Amino acid sequence: MENNKLTVLWVTRDKEVALHMVFMYAKNAKLQGWWEEVEVIIWGPSAQLTAIDEDIQLEIQMAKHAGVEVRACATCASRYGVEAELINQGIEVIGMGIPLTEALKAGNKILSI
Repeated sequence: MENNKLTVLWVTRDKEVALHMVFMYAKNAKLQGWWEEVEVIIWGPSAQLTAIDEDIQLEIQMAKHAGVEVRACATCASRYGVEAELINQGIEVIGMGIPLTEALKAGNKILSI
């Protein structure tokens, strides 16, 4: 069986990259059926940007509406002091170290930005 899941590991604070690559690709990949499952993991500085930027928050809501799963690293969110803000946006905030490691070991498709 073909692995038809893409994980986008979003680690940069760069807003332009988020708007014009991360979420543009993730949304279209799901809507156009390029991938059956699409997940965005918010990791590191992207957690802080997500907490404070309304344009990013809107993109995340549109991606979720399109069927993209959005999760955030709990440790990262805690280190940046933004866990509550992410949860209030409806983002699942969980420990991502083990899930990411398992995905890597399984040979899953991961796009790191």
